[in-house]
Amino acid sequence: MPYYKKLGNIPHKRHTQFRAPNGELYSEQLFSTEGFSSDYSLLYHLHPPTQIKNTGDTIDLRPEAATPKKLQHRSFDGFRIIPVKDYLRSRQVILFNSDCHISLAAPEQAMKNYFYKNADADELIFVHEGSGVVHSLYGNLGFAAGDYIIIPRGTIYQVAFSDERNRLLIVESFSPIRFPKRYLSPYGQLLEHAPCCERDIRQPGELITHDQKGEFLLRVKKQGHLYNLFYATHPFDVVGWDGCCYPFAFSIHDFEPITGRVHQPPPVHQTFEAGNFVVCSFVPRLFDYHPEAVPAPYNHSNIDSDEILYYVDGDFMSRKNVTRGMITLHPSGIPHGPHPGAVERSIGAKETGELAVMIDTFHPLQLTTRALEIENPGYTMSWAE
Repeated sequence: MPYYKKLGNIPHKRHTQFRAPNGELYSEQLFSTEGFSSDYSLLYHLHPPTQIKNTGDTIDLRPEAATPKKLQHRSFDGFRIIPVKDYLRSRQVILFNSDCHISLAAPEQAMKNYFYKNADADELIFVHEGSGVVHSLYGNLGFAAGDYIIIPRGTIYQVAFSDERNRLLIVESFSPIRFPKRYLSPYGQLLEHAPCCERDIRQPGELITHDQKGEFLLRVKKQGHLYNLFYATHPFDVVGWDGCCYPFAFSIHDFEPITGRVHQPPPVHQTFEAGNFVVCSFVPRLFDYHPEAVPAPYNHSNIDSDEILYYVDGDFMSRKNVTRGMITLHPSGIPHGPHPGAVERSIGAKETGELAVMIDTFHPLQLTTRALEIENPGYTMSWAE
């Protein structure tokens, strides 16, 4: 997670009296995603963050598998997800297992009338198209195309988009999302050989304290259900906070590729890790520089992981007929590699402009009905000569 951050007004010592100018105590809240045993932040509210006035209907959001498991390569046209005005309604689960849910979304408008909290999972939101601001208890966090936005579970937030043209890839992780351990010092600093550093991490800023009473709708996702809770005060009433657990953004364009004389394995592209899956970034880079190097990726077995590749932009010499927003699924148990002819065509190439996000899960993924509706027919047999 990111390093220590402080915004607004906080007391000199934690868990001590901290009063407003009128003499009233601020309400201290400890926020952590792993109890009292990991990163945390301390937030100071104008009002107790526990005042719920009413509850509404509950909606079941649990995804269901739409087809028996099949050992075959598959492809999906992500841009066939139809834009929907509401942010939450636009989120469509495509693939899922017990460790993560992978969704596509094309929201057209800001979250104006409600706030959202995912109490089940950390969220990784990759912004394929669009820009805007994530408003939260921690302040405002601007984002643009190419950004990864990491939102710890339990964070109350709103998203404001700049316009209607937005495309998102969303990963809900039921374990914390972190930078890879091999790139971190024992004390949590990103090491010199890491493909990014703390300077690349964008933190919340512009903490705006809302002192409002009324009825504020908070939609909370818990155990796969969406609950509607009505708070008596504005959720963003924080006057200050500090700690190491908060939303942040990191641009895929700031990921520094690791290259070599011969083709490098996928782990060099790893950007984040979580329990039983990893997220990698394929970015523009120079190809291998051995005089007899083969730039195309070699065939590999996929024995222990399902591999999902989300194509963002650029030309992909290892695949035919790749379009923006396409998702390919290569399940564990069968090998995969470049399409026929791609290896020979790659020889002599000096660089690539490809941009993609890869998710490798170590437990098999299941497909939803929505995935089948956007599946590209014929991809399974596209390796035939």
